[in-house]
Amino acid sequence: MKMGKVIFLFVCVVFLVIEHFPTKSVAGVNVNIGINIPFPAYQFESPPSLVVIPGTYSYFVPGIDVDLLFYHGYWYRPYDGRWYRANGYNGPWAYLAPARVPRALVSLPPDYRRIPPGHQQIPYGQLKKNWRQWEADRYWERDERRQVAKHEGREDRREERHKGHKEKGNHD
Repeated sequence: MKMGKVIFLFVCVVFLVIEHFPTKSVAGVNVNIGINIPFPAYQFESPPSLVVIPGTYSYFVPGIDVDLLFYHGYWYRPYDGRWYRANGYNGPWAYLAPARVPRALVSLPPDYRRIPPGHQQIPYGQLKKNWRQWEADRYWERDERRQVAKHEGREDRREERHKGHKEKGNHD
């Protein structure tokens, strides 16, 4: 019994020493980084239609008051001198370092939002399905040549009609 009291007393002393003796503690740090995008959100209720920017394989969403671009499967949004990228047109948006912004987007013409005659809006589903193939086939170059030929054909026909009217007028 004496031995039991000694053991009990020893355990109590050890417990008190551990409890009051400064020990090395482990500190944990929990860092939560929220992405606070500094631009106003723009949400679409349905996928937007886009227009190809002539001479590029970049596309923009017309008819909205923000710059929203599609290029190589990603969505891009310039805002306040910075670029942001997302997998979907409604985000979530992540800051993109300047060196990672595609050159095709940085060098867009200043008037890229002007839609040339004959350019159609492309439904997003069609663009998402076809953009790789269109780029591989140089689809838009062929389409631009078609548009130019169509436009030049119209001009030629107008000149012929105008010339015909003048000739008729001279014979009268």
